Amino acid sequence: MSSRPEPLKQVRLAVDCMGGDHGPSVTLPACQAFLERHTDAHLVLVGTRQALETARTWPRTTLVEATEVVTMDDPVEVALRKKRDSSMRVAISQVKPGEGGLRAADACVSAGNTGALMAVARYVLKTLDGIDRPAIATVMPNRQGAYTTVLDLGANVDCSAEHLLQFALMGSALVAAVEGREDPSVGLLNIGEEAIKGSETIKAAAELMRQAGAAGRLRFHGNVEGNDIFKGTTDIVVCDGFVGNVLLKTSEGLASMMGEFIRQEFSRSWTAKLAAVVAMPVLRRFKQRVDHRRYNGAALLGLRGLVFKSHGSADAFAFENALDRAYDAARNRLLERVEHRIARSVGSPSHHEPASASGEAPSQGQTAVA
Repeated sequence: MSSRPEPLKQVRLAVDCMGGDHGPSVTLPACQAFLERHTDAHLVLVGTRQALETARTWPRTTLVEATEVVTMDDPVEVALRKKRDSSMRVAISQVKPGEGGLRAADACVSAGNTGALMAVARYVLKTLDGIDRPAIATVMPNRQGAYTTVLDLGANVDCSAEHLLQFALMGSALVAAVEGREDPSVGLLNIGEEAIKGSETIKAAAELMRQAGAAGRLRFHGNVEGNDIFKGTTDIVVCDGFVGNVLLKTSEGLASMMGEFIRQEFSRSWTAKLAAVVAMPVLRRFKQRVDHRRYNGAALLGLRGLVFKSHGSADAFAFENALDRAYDAARNRLLERVEHRIARSVGSPSHHEPASASGEAPSQGQTAVA
């Protein structure tokens, strides 16, 4: 593997301040707290004139006005064709290479509509050579006290073996950049560890990953099962977007249910409430470990620019964590790392599916799931 590139000395993040369920009431306080903690960061805040008024005196900020907002229930076609001056689109445009390859920002963060964000980002930025489809990647806590990176989480509901290999390569670059592990292990999500199990697509993907591993381009562990994500068996788990999105929503629902069960049990009687007081330090640490807000910020990998998706219902703490993940990725040159791994491992874009120049919505099998 190549040596770790020098980090950027200053990171510029473009922020869609209008996106998400709460818009500026969440994004602006998160941005202010982020700037206080990162003195080497500069924020390009994108939103309506009125929304950005409170940020006009902030240090290390550039304000970019937009006249439209993509709502959480806007169809993809509306975001692409009718709202061309939306805060989402303008923010994404900040990471598009301009004259001489220069960018106004190193990464973009938005809590907006997932389907619209993926479609607009793919249209504005286009995909990297050698990448057929972008993928959504995020982290899940594991019992090793670390994180497992999982992708795809909903951008592509129907994938080929080649797509899954590309996801593995992009995920490896992400973990190397953000987590500092230069040679992360990759597992392929399956219904069993044995090579004979799974669909024909999964078997073909496993063979491609084994070949990449033999060539030193990937550290392929083999097939893994769903529980391996939380065991921390591998650093990365790869799956198609249909399975990944179901996995993500199921995990969030399970964590919420377990927290509610614990609350109910400690509220049943005065003795249970007394026990809760004694156990409060443990309960607080448990809550912190499973708090989904700490893992907010999913990367849209495979584009010619860095875009990070915050959960639409994120509060200021969660959105600030999404900013942190985008900052870490940009600072450690994630885009260069993805390009390098793809160039070494895929090379020819023979199966490349370029974004439509007319701004078409993603085709079947490429639907971003909110």
